[in-house]
Amino acid sequence: MKKNSTHKTYYTDGNAVDDILGRIKTVLAVKTQTELARLLDVGKQSITDAKKRGRIPADWLMRLGRLKDVNPVWLETGQGTPFLHAEKQHVTGLMEYPGHYHSNDFIYIPLVKAKWSPDQDTLESDHDIESYYAFRREWLKGKGQIAHMRLLRVTGESMVPTLRDDDIVLVDLSQTDILTGKIFAVGIDDEICIKRLDKKPGIIVLISDNRLLYPPIDIEPDNSANVRIIGRVVWMAREAM
Repeated sequence: MKKNSTHKTYYTDGNAVDDILGRIKTVLAVKTQTELARLLDVGKQSITDAKKRGRIPADWLMRLGRLKDVNPVWLETGQGTPFLHAEKQHVTGLMEYPGHYHSNDFIYIPLVKAKWSPDQDTLESDHDIESYYAFRREWLKGKGQIAHMRLLRVTGESMVPTLRDDDIVLVDLSQTDILTGKIFAVGIDDEICIKRLDKKPGIIVLISDNRLLYPPIDIEPDNSANVRIIGRVVWMAREAM
């Protein structure tokens, strides 16, 4: 993971941490630090440490987003409404980019469970958001068109060692021109795979990094009707084991 590309921990002063923890208690309907630690699935000491250090782990906010549909912008700043569905319906002023929330220097990109719809020529993801990851606005601007960015989870081992099963990639859906050797998300029928791309006259070549088990695949014109280049992978991340 590149330095300063994501915001894995929220750094604030002590008062701001108290405010964020207070908002978390509000949406969880708890009053004590012990109850809060239990529902966040962390030790009570973790709450105390967060207050002392002036840091809120981003995992706490993402967990709340997944479990409770909590708006991360509201948790961090108090702006808007507590829940994402309400945010979408009533506070559209915070929607700088469609499907993306922003706060100060950060843009929240959705991690989606996505399927490609060849019939509609779209990436279906609106109702399958797992969570949001915060990226620095200026860093994203250098990577492509922010409004067209989505995070996808890698499945399978075809791109080992570059990408492993369950890694996360940031895809810019606006970048669909083939660049030889670059990594793209590709829709095949209603499934999505992550591959390097090459091209020959009239042929698209899908290349896996794990070539011993997954040889290159040539897609000829007659077989390309249900193959779509969804977007270019511009960033990747892996959880530490």
